Amino acid sequence: MPLSDDQPHTRTRLPVDEQPSTPATLRQSRPLRTLLTVLVVVTLLVVAISIANRGKPAAGGGSSSDHAAPGAASGAGPAPSGDQPVGTTVNGIASGFPHSDQGAQSAAANYSVAIGSADMFRTDSRHTIIATIADPGAAGALQSRLDQGFSPETAARFGVDAQGRAPKGLTFVSRTIPVGTRSNGYTAESVKVDVWCNGLFGLAGERSTKPVSEEWFTLSLSLRWTGTDWKLTDFSRVAGPAPVPPDQQAATAEEITGAVEQFGGFRYAR
Repeated sequence: MPLSDDQPHTRTRLPVDEQPSTPATLRQSRPLRTLLTVLVVVTLLVVAISIANRGKPAAGGGSSSDHAAPGAASGAGPAPSGDQPVGTTVNGIASGFPHSDQGAQSAAANYSVAIGSADMFRTDSRHTIIATIADPGAAGALQSRLDQGFSPETAARFGVDAQGRAPKGLTFVSRTIPVGTRSNGYTAESVKVDVWCNGLFGLAGERSTKPVSEEWFTLSLSLRWTGTDWKLTDFSRVAGPAPVPPDQQAATAEEITGAVEQFGGFRYAR
């Protein structure tokens, strides 16, 4: 039976440890939960930052030993490698490579650029290149072999004369671009280095019947340490591996000619 307003009320006081929680007690517990939440967020941020910075080079650079080792990036293939560019050249070709595995790979990449250049189609510049990059004991055999390889018949297939001159109004293009290197059987005296390359070959110009196209191939260079530098003793070439060509519109003859004239090739590769 409900009590009327004029009926007396009876109040019952519970012991202190049995009283229900008051709003003040709830307010006291909220700062603790907030503090715990903040600590969790800060911890997650620290972990995320440490993961993001993992593998980054230290500020200020470092020696070649600071570079990530091949295969260090999981699932990404061999990491880029190589010593800093050398500071000397001979006949426009880099020289003075370090007496190390990476030094040999750098030498092989640069020698690939020289071997695949348009200068190889001219007798005098070809002989200069061979004398610069070849081991003295192998230079004669290499020069004879390359003279046969760059015969007038070969030049004609590329659309140039016996000295690599393009027809009037056209520009001859022959460039080799190293994509990557790997060494096999390195010792302090010799090593074989494979250089995966992309090449551009052809005649640039409006009337060209041999438009500039690309080709993928691998050069295998045998190098010997001569006491002062890595030098070439032999080389071979195989096709590929070639990636799937992109769905990309080919440039016009005018655009290719402009690119060839405006973009110089690299003297130092890798």
